[in-house]
Amino acid sequence: MRVALGVEYDGSQFHGWQAQKDGVRTVQAILEQALTKVANHPLRVICAGRTDTGVHGVGQVVHFDSPSLRTPRNWILGANVNMPPDVSVNWAQPVADDFHARFSATGRHYRYLILNRASRSALMARRATWIHKPLDAGLMHAAGQMLLGRHDFSSYRALQCQAKSPVRTLRELTVNRQGERIELRVSADAFLHHMIRNIAGVLIAIGAGEQPVGWAREVLELRDRTLGGVTAPADGLYLEHVEYPAKFGLNSSQSHI
Repeated sequence: MRVALGVEYDGSQFHGWQAQKDGVRTVQAILEQALTKVANHPLRVICAGRTDTGVHGVGQVVHFDSPSLRTPRNWILGANVNMPPDVSVNWAQPVADDFHARFSATGRHYRYLILNRASRSALMARRATWIHKPLDAGLMHAAGQMLLGRHDFSSYRALQCQAKSPVRTLRELTVNRQGERIELRVSADAFLHHMIRNIAGVLIAIGAGEQPVGWAREVLELRDRTLGGVTAPADGLYLEHVEYPAKFGLNSSQSHI
């Protein structure tokens, strides 16, 4: 039987999603250890998108195969009782054998949270990126609109990015201020390594008045990461939601407990 799960985690104390050598704390390793206890056999999970060190997950989706018969409630409660407080399974659902958490996904939605004030926050440390310089969210939003559509995002991906193609379709990019907080919401068919953090870095420079609005487009057209902006910190980045075709009957924002 193939099962899909919705997973939430605070990434600040993890070395990213992907399981690594023994002793390195990752979300995948913690989740697999817990599910192995519930299933009574070793298993591997496949995720919709591997997040880096410090990046958080609100709507991460995974799937795994197991011959063990468990109800969705059993998978949820059994996993959560065997995991630390900074990881939680929010829903579980049996899925068709052709469902794949990564390759079946048709869209991914992220949020980048900025705390924009003179002093740092003790409560939001590692959960938002603190920028002490005043930022103009309107300029940041205007610059972001220049990146919408299907483009070669070579300037916005990490130098070590292993994706075969740098072409992605950016469907939405909005920047809104709510008091001291600025939220970037970004959606695309898929993202390149560090793509959102590199976009955020460019928009922050524009919002601070260090670069003009048109710089976002100029960087895009250069197609050269070495000529791009600074990579913004991981603290403020959240994987919010993953989209799938309706035939799979999944809603990754809904709790099934």
